[in-house]
Amino acid sequence: MEFRYLGNSGLKISEITYGNWLTHGSQVENDTAKACVTAALDAGITTFDTADVYANTAAETVLGEALKGQRRQSVEIFTKVFGPTGPKGHNDVGLSRKHILESIDGSLQRLQTDYVDLYQAHRFDYETPLEETFQAFADIVRQGKALYIGVSEWTADQLRDGAALAKEMGVQLISNQPQYSELWRVIEAEVVPTSKELGISQIVWSPIAQGVLTGKYAPGAALPAGSRATDEKGGANMISRFMTDDVLTRVQKLKPIADELSLSLAQLAVAWVLQNENVASAIIGASRPEQVKENVAASGVTIPAELLGRIDEALGDIVERDPAKTLESSPKSREA
Repeated sequence: MEFRYLGNSGLKISEITYGNWLTHGSQVENDTAKACVTAALDAGITTFDTADVYANTAAETVLGEALKGQRRQSVEIFTKVFGPTGPKGHNDVGLSRKHILESIDGSLQRLQTDYVDLYQAHRFDYETPLEETFQAFADIVRQGKALYIGVSEWTADQLRDGAALAKEMGVQLISNQPQYSELWRVIEAEVVPTSKELGISQIVWSPIAQGVLTGKYAPGAALPAGSRATDEKGGANMISRFMTDDVLTRVQKLKPIADELSLSLAQLAVAWVLQNENVASAIIGASRPEQVKENVAASGVTIPAELLGRIDEALGDIVERDPAKTLESSPKSREA
């Protein structure tokens, strides 16, 4: 496992992060989830990402149990705030001071830790003044409940405004967590250049495009039993935009490139996002421990420029590059 600095900070994280969105507390049983975390630790992963909204707080609880007994200083624990939690009342969502300060205490209790290494704004809140949000974050850092502050799916302009406020309040905004993969490159035109300027790293989610880039979905073929595309709890909706014959056919064209590097298609996908110098870590999830072991092999891989060009040629115009897609990630109201 290799490690990278997170933003313009002294914090190093594993370049593969284990994330438990759509799995812990919902898709897989707790024993399997704990086995996946153990596999991650055994593979050298030290960085773990979750959110209070995942499985309506259950994912944090499972991760806290799975990490119980580990030396706290040897792991980096990330969580997020924004999404609706608990009974989903009118103040149980967003980035208000009330919701942030109440949410951090709940997350720490579920994760069984005194602090998180990174506390992230899961989306941008259009209904709360940005000053209020960053004042709450600054207070949490000064209280020692979080060491650093990050965001997720913020636009270049939002990152610029947030970084300026963070600096004014004496805290560090060091990360953004966007979707990024060979198929979804919307951050490249605006978010990445702005982040480089501001000293912000990307911690990217869905590097294998919800499993599409593993090549297990063939055009015209039946969906594999138990796969994300068959998950009616949310996975099928997330993957649907990639489940077209054109996309699936082009993904199959990546197989000879992966073979040249002695990688699986999943390993190629994870290695590909790590070629971007602004990416500090790629988040992988797993429903089985062996999936963790496979994806970790992408750490330290260098893809030659010639093969990067061939990946672009194989995928062609199915790649989504529109930077406006990031703007669509955050709801314009809390009720949305």
